[in-house]
Amino acid sequence: MHITIIGAGIGGLTMALAAHHAGISCDVYESVPEIKPIGVGINILPHASRFLCESLGLEEELSKKGVLTKEAIFFNRFGQKIYAEPSGRLAGYAWPQFSIHRGDLQMVLLEAFLQRVGKDHLHLGLDCIKVDEEKGIAYFKKSRSDDLTETAVQADAVIACDGVHSIIRKQLHPLEGKPLYSGVNMWRGVTKWKPFLSEASMVRAGWLTHGKMVIYPIRNNIDGQGSQLINWVAELETPNHLERDWNKQGRLEDFIGAFEDWHFDWLDVPALIRGADSILEFPMIDQEPLPFWSRGKVTLLGDAAHPMYPRGSNGAGQSILDAQSLAKFLTQERDVETALKKYEDVRLEATGNVVRMNRINPPDAILREVWERSEDKPFSKIEDIISNQEMEAITQRYKTVAGYDKQTVAA
Repeated sequence: MHITIIGAGIGGLTMALAAHHAGISCDVYESVPEIKPIGVGINILPHASRFLCESLGLEEELSKKGVLTKEAIFFNRFGQKIYAEPSGRLAGYAWPQFSIHRGDLQMVLLEAFLQRVGKDHLHLGLDCIKVDEEKGIAYFKKSRSDDLTETAVQADAVIACDGVHSIIRKQLHPLEGKPLYSGVNMWRGVTKWKPFLSEASMVRAGWLTHGKMVIYPIRNNIDGQGSQLINWVAELETPNHLERDWNKQGRLEDFIGAFEDWHFDWLDVPALIRGADSILEFPMIDQEPLPFWSRGKVTLLGDAAHPMYPRGSNGAGQSILDAQSLAKFLTQERDVETALKKYEDVRLEATGNVVRMNRINPPDAILREVWERSEDKPFSKIEDIISNQEMEAITQRYKTVAGYDKQTVAA
């Protein structure tokens, strides 16, 4: 069997490594002429890190590049601690949780691909313009070029990992509606900073109405003096947003006012924000789960299949689980179309549940509950506002839906 993979992002490269691990040959086609480590921080939760570490053998490299997350911790906008729980191995998982720069993760995957699959199987600077679903033919042209000559590539299956602006998704679903804006805009950046809290804490603080932050380290000792690279995301309810583009530059003055008084004893948040070299702006947008991903010899994977709100640290992880699942079915089934359909049957429902849960009750729903019950005021004791059992139930419910409760990961 030989497959064509469209896109060399997290999903595409993981799919290529999963295919190689399963004994399936592949070629990866990417539109950019050079793969560069762009982006900001992401998290790899234990359900996805198990596959990367156990099956693909990447734990050592990921541990060198990223931070082994120790805890998830929640605060209100006054810096008062609400709830904390351990993460990764400290929570009893057999596998770690990684907080890592997206570009670092992509480079780890790329290096593994080049070593294992080979550079001759990576094709850069080619835009996929359409696919023949029945024959498994993908058509490409040179990107950023006036040359419209088409190159046809045939394979047993075509896997579209071409992201939120997927051409193949549009071909399969030409009448799909526009992306759905949540009413929340995000500004993201990374800042060189001294370690705070446990030195491996993932912080969620505040609430969307008056300003919410997600803050966590993604690289250790970046200067030989112990400083870390800190990833931060500022989220704010606003009717205004730009088109979704992960590389769109944002403006400090559009959001910094919401966080000017966030001076905590463990972190000066406005100073952290101002310390970033650049700021990216991205609307919190998703799309309704699709009725199908696969037709003929073509299927979708990752953001092309299930764009979701980044509220559960779970987008990249679901792409990794897609790749794991698809590689398994491609090896189990003689008929490619049957394999693609079984993959879809399992993953479409699972990811659809995550998309919907991210809209209503992701882990940061804890912050919503405290904001509403406290009327956005400081509290004397958190137990007067919400019980520890209620907060634990919110996070456990999300883990179960997203597939990283301990029982599911162990199985």
